[in-house]
Amino acid sequence: MTKRIVFTGGSGKAGRDVIPYLLDRGHDVLNLDLVALDHPGVNTLITDLTDSGQVFNAMSMHFGMDRYEDGKLPEAPDAVVHFAAIPRVMITPDNVTYQTNVISTYNVIEAAMKLGVRKVIIASSETTYGVCFAEGDRDFHAFPLEEDYDVDPLDSYGLSKVCNEKTARAFALRFGADIYALRIGNVISPDDYAKFPAFLADPPSRKRNAWSYIDARDLGQIVDLCLKKDGLGFEVFNATNDTITANEKTVDFLKKYAPNTPITREMGDYEAPLSNRKIREVLGFEEQHDWRKYVK
Repeated sequence: MTKRIVFTGGSGKAGRDVIPYLLDRGHDVLNLDLVALDHPGVNTLITDLTDSGQVFNAMSMHFGMDRYEDGKLPEAPDAVVHFAAIPRVMITPDNVTYQTNVISTYNVIEAAMKLGVRKVIIASSETTYGVCFAEGDRDFHAFPLEEDYDVDPLDSYGLSKVCNEKTARAFALRFGADIYALRIGNVISPDDYAKFPAFLADPPSRKRNAWSYIDARDLGQIVDLCLKKDGLGFEVFNATNDTITANEKTVDFLKKYAPNTPITREMGDYEAPLSNRKIREVLGFEEQHDWRKYVK
């Protein structure tokens, strides 16, 4: 079933591939961002998501100029996908990163709930696992990284994402809504596969990403699967592709490059350390873009 979707941050790196995927599945998308998305059929409302009034207003507007023709009044969307954020540390001061990401997420979820939307998907992050933006070399607690991990980021960005997950859980419980938080791995657009030979040649360089990734087009599939799956309430899902970004088998590789981190269950031969097992089993995710297709 197709949906009318308000998508925040669609002009960013992930959104530029996820929105076309959703459009191809027949969904109707309105983008809320500070920069317009240059894609046919998608209107961008320039919206400051830290301003709750702008968020409420944007979520209850027409999706495009053509909607004035049928005489129907604006209405709330069927679903909201919230990807907008300051995307990492060292773009704005730490307090601004934290404040912007936390307040914007609160505003988006609150507006959705009070406008009657009962399906929201938010972008959480691999940074919640505490290593990506750690000070110096920090070990993960255990492999594989799964959704019950005791997340403990040290940085303003990762901390904002943990707070956003708690905000999502609170609203889901209060309103009886489905709010799914995606702990998105290192986003890889098609052009980024040119970097993979360097990744493979320097394994320690990928530790901060847990030697895992998500193809932006496969992220589109994950979002679509979340839109289709109802009745889960609040859930957290790792959003990564299936396999480790290494040529060695996973367990052998981790024993060599992460010797201080215990492995707590049997892992597939090339299973990504940031495991997507839950999203495969619960949502039926089947990756289409294994990095090995593009890197020879």
